[in-house]
This record gives sequence, C-alpha cells and structure tokens, in this order.
Amino acid sequence: MKNGSYDLPPEINSILATDCGSTTTKAILIEKVNGEYRLIVRGEAPTTVEAPFEDVTMGARNAIREVEELTGRHLLSEEGVITPRQADGSGVDIYLSTSSAGGGLQMMVAGVVKNMTAESAQRAALGAGAIVMDVISVDDGRRPHEKIQRIRHLRPDMILLSGGIDGGTITHVVEIAELIAAAEPKPRLGIGFKLPIIYAGNKDARQHIEKTLGDKLDLRIVDNLRPVLEREVLGPAREEIHNLFMEHVMAQAPGYNKLMKWTPIPIMPTPGAVGLIMQATAKKYDISVVGVDIGGATTDVFSVVGEVFNRTVSANLGMSYSISNVLLEAGTANIRRWIPFNIDEADLRNRIRNKMIRPTTIPQTLDELVIEQALSREALRLAFEHHKTLAVGLKGVQKQRTIGDAFDQSSSGESLINLMDLGMLIGSGGVLSHAPRRVQSALMMLDAFLPEGVTTLTVDSIFMMPQLGVLSTVHETAAVEVFEKDCLIWLGTAIAPVGVGREGDDCVTIRGVLPDGTSLSETIKFGAMKHIPLRETDLVELEIHPARGFDVGAGKGHVLKTQVKGGVAGIIIDARGRQPFVLPEDGLQRRKKLLEWFTALEVYPSELLARYAR
Repeated sequence: MKNGSYDLPPEINSILATDCGSTTTKAILIEKVNGEYRLIVRGEAPTTVEAPFEDVTMGARNAIREVEELTGRHLLSEEGVITPRQADGSGVDIYLSTSSAGGGLQMMVAGVVKNMTAESAQRAALGAGAIVMDVISVDDGRRPHEKIQRIRHLRPDMILLSGGIDGGTITHVVEIAELIAAAEPKPRLGIGFKLPIIYAGNKDARQHIEKTLGDKLDLRIVDNLRPVLEREVLGPAREEIHNLFMEHVMAQAPGYNKLMKWTPIPIMPTPGAVGLIMQATAKKYDISVVGVDIGGATTDVFSVVGEVFNRTVSANLGMSYSISNVLLEAGTANIRRWIPFNIDEADLRNRIRNKMIRPTTIPQTLDELVIEQALSREALRLAFEHHKTLAVGLKGVQKQRTIGDAFDQSSSGESLINLMDLGMLIGSGGVLSHAPRRVQSALMMLDAFLPEGVTTLTVDSIFMMPQLGVLSTVHETAAVEVFEKDCLIWLGTAIAPVGVGREGDDCVTIRGVLPDGTSLSETIKFGAMKHIPLRETDLVELEIHPARGFDVGAGKGHVLKTQVKGGVAGIIIDARGRQPFVLPEDGLQRRKKLLEWFTALEVYPSELLARYAR
C-alpha cells in the first residue's frame, strides 16, 4: 500500500502515535475493535529534548512503556517501535509522530507588500504549523539597516520569501533578497549549516534570486504563492516547509534522527497536524469549523471555511507564562466584567502576577477559578480577533462596486469568518479541556467567540488532535472515528439569535419533541439564558421561532427548522443579543446579570454562587 512516496502496511488495524511536546510526550494506541477504530490506552512522560538527556527518543520510549504496562503488550525493541505487528501479538502496524519540542518550527516570512504577498506568505507559514517570528516587507516602515539587523538577530529555522505576480515587476522582491543576503542570517539549530530559504514569488525573478541568495543560503524554489492577484496557491510552499522541517529542523534536534527511522511517515509540526484533523472534520460534516488551542504561553486559532484553511498563533496570549500579556492587552475592565463579585483592581493584578511567576499552579478556590476563566474569555476573544484579521479574502483584488461602495475600501480583504454559518466550535487546552464542569467550557467559548444562530460546541478532552492529524494523512477514516468517539466531548448545541431588544421582551421560542416524548415549547426573554438537558446520543428536530427583528439563520423573524445534537451541556439558548453583545455598564447590575446566567446554566455550585449574591 502506497501513500504518496511512503510504503505502508497492506492493512492498518493497530496504530501507535506520539506527540513530542515542549514539556510532555504523549503516546496513544488505536486499534480496530468490532469493525471500528477506537482509542485503547494513552501514556505520557516528560519530553527529553533538552539537557541533561538531549535525546527525544528517551521521552518517547518512556511514554510508550506506559502504554505497554497498561496493555500488557510488547511494543518496543532496541531499534525502536516494533513494526509491523508480529505473529505473537507484539508491535503495531504503523507508528507515527508529531513534534513541537525544542520550540517547534520558527520562521520569518518576507514579501513585497505587507497586506498582500507578505500576508499570503504568513498564511502559508502558519498553516504549515510555524510560529512566525516577524514579517518583513518593502512597506513595513523600517529602514533597510533596521531590517538587516532584525533578520540577523532572529535566527529562525527557515525563511519564506514571496513577492510579485508572475510576469510583474521583479525589482522589489530582488531588493528584499539583497537585504537577506546582506544580513547573512544563521539558523537556530546546527552550526555550519546554511539557513534554508524558500522562494515562492514572481517566477521571472528566480534567476536573480538564485544569483543573490544561492551561495549564502540553502535556496529552494517553489511555485508562486500569488501567481495572479486573484488567486492564492499555498500548497507548494507549505509542502516545502514540511520537507525542510524534516531535513533541517528535525535533523538537528537532539535524537530526532533516531525517531525519524521509527516511522515511515515524516514527523509533522504539532500545530500543522491539528489543522489537518480540523480539515478532516469539516470535510466529513460539510460545515465550517473554528478550533482553538489555548496553552500556557500561546493561543492557536484554526478555521476551515469551505476549501480555505487558516491558522493564527497569538504568541503573547496564554494562561500561565503569558497571562500578564492578557492583562496588558485586554485591560482590567474587560477582565473584571466577567467576574460576578467585586474585586479591587490591585488585588486582581496581584493574583495575575502570582500566576505568571508560579505558572504550574491551578485554582484552589472558586474565586480563583472564576478569575482564571474570566482571563481565558479575554485571551480567547483577543486571539479570535487576531485570527479574523488574517483569515480574510485576498487583498488587492478588484471587485465590482456600486456607487455606495466607491469610497469604502473595507470590502477588500473581508474576513472569511461568518459566525452565522459556523457549524462547530472545538475547544482545546487545559482551561477548556479540564474545566471542573463541562458547561463552564461551553460558556467560556460562547462569551469569547459569540457564535450566531445554531452552533455545535465541543472540546478535545485529552488533546489527541496532533496524533490524529498525522494519522489522517494515511488513514482518514481511523482518525475521524477516534476523533468523534474518543477525543471530542460533545458539549451540546448553542442557539443564539442575532439582534438587539429590550430586557424582558420575547426573543425566541423553541418548539419540538424530546426523546422521551415530552413536548418542548419554551419562550426565552431577551437578556436571558436557558438550559435544556439533552444527552450526547440524542438528536432532536427543532423549530426555532425568532421574534421580529431577530435572526437565527433563516432571516429576521423567519422560522428555522433544524436538527440539533445533545451533549453534556445539552441545548444552551443564548438570548443575550448579538451585534452588539453588551454587558450592563453598572457594576452591580452586571454582577447581578452574570449570577443570573451562571445560575440558569448551573455553571458553578449554587451554594457558592449564593455567597456572591449577598
């Protein structure tokens, strides 16, 4: 069996996959049971890429040994993972791995125009799983010597250079190449190696680029990212980024040369693999998907809209190491608006600083949990706002305009994210995956993303998405089956009418028949939230009747008939309004409203919420 240029076993029934993270290496064993693929067991161990071990395979072996102990199976030999599976039951059919150890894939991108070719290069790098350290362009406002100094200082793993449409001017892209050549940048890993650079710009400039950069850097040339203004071709550049990640970054990282021999499939950057499983899910259900992974230092947001996949990294927004940046960007007022009790600004700042200097601590009291979840709402909101600025249509493309559009330039580069069309929200990361009550995760995502109409809410319970993403490249069916059944926690369905009304007026009426035969007919007032229990295995046909002036996806005031899926949080009806969503400005009224919503959804224990109401 062949997959591209890789030899695969004729039948894949037993799969071992690892994700070598920056702190923890996670191993999972998947097997075909009664005709379907299921997660059997998982193990984890500290990653060993840094001193004193400096061999990533030690951490991988320790994680796999935990799988061996839990299953009683023999999976490892002196050479590595035993493949294919042996007659005595030892080994597995295939072993796969992803990695973000050693800081993951760090790139610098360059383009001619910041909002056009440089932005396309940024999308290509982010989609391949990179952290983009800087974006250099002709019009970025820096002087040539400042750009040279910045390029020299960064020490990325590789550079992606783009610019110009095919057949257009070559002057500007050659100018950037000359700046890079003058900087003589060195790679982050590997002394004596040339820094890899991918050229994905105007094909007419290739000869000049080769002359300028060929001797100083490891130059790779691929198809233009923007062959014409109206089209973006990211595939060839992303593929070359993956190839170079294997050849250079992985080859220089301690122990990866051994790990690469264990698997027939190239090791993939962790975020790139997460993006693949998001795309496989969107394809299966034929829906738009937005996913988020909120970590201690960074927050990644993924979106799949039609055929377009985008990823952004908010490298300064996280829940431990970067938590003070969340405070800085959001401001205390935006964080305090989600806290249902009065807290002094100095006290809030001190609590946040304590978390930053003790990043591994977890909340010990309800007050601490509420503050942490308030911070997460703002981190998620800011990361999503950042994502929407990059997940846009192509800038510079001419459009037919009416006379009313003549003075409006905003329609160029419109965001691709339409919250009314969003089919599924997937949350991941400790604050979402390990919330004490699952409904807390649902409400954090509702408050941060403000989805509109009808949206399915899910969380990744144990962060298997990277391993399942790399598995999807060789066995999509197995990856999607395990993702649905063993990875995702189905929180339920959110129904959020778009519109603004007066507090207490009718907003939306929900009608249907529940699985036990009970008739459902609920009218929710504007400004309220309602929870209707519905199990994960249940699907219910609903008629959603929005009040005049409100839209749930069929137009203002129009009835929407749809099927909704249950979950641990059931159906959540969010009648708090959209466009805009507004919290009361008065502190007392706002805290009273928060307590009302938390009580309606049973977000926190009622006896503890009662303390805040006093």
